Amino acid sequence: QVQLVESGGGLVQAGGSLRLSCAASERTFSNYAMGWFRQAPGKEREFVAAINWSGDNTDYADSVKGRFTISRDNTKNTVTVYLQMNSLKPEDTALYYCAARPYSTIGNRYEYHYWGQGTQVTVSS
Repeated sequence: QVQLVESGGGLVQAGGSLRLSCAASERTFSNYAMGWFRQAPGKEREFVAAINWSGDNTDYADSVKGRFTISRDNTKNTVTVYLQMNSLKPEDTALYYCAARPYSTIGNRYEYHYWGQGTQVTVSS
């Protein structure tokens, strides 16, 4: 069964940093574009960032551009995608999801087929 497992969430003060990780259960994901999404209480899930299969093309939501960085490591047995989050704000508080689309390019921001269970990020003011 295909799995995406997120980790790295937690509680941090405004201005702080966190790094989220997403481990994919199959090597097939090394050929897939990957993304991060988030959902705050009472709000719809929104796109945060995406990265193509090789890691040389990225896309960010305007709200996180310049503060968040997405990267990936396809070299190990487990494909891992990271989201480095700096200068965190209380409005970044949300459940963060990792996702994958069975295409090598970033493409449509919301065309993702595989999803993790999420990791909670809470930013205190």
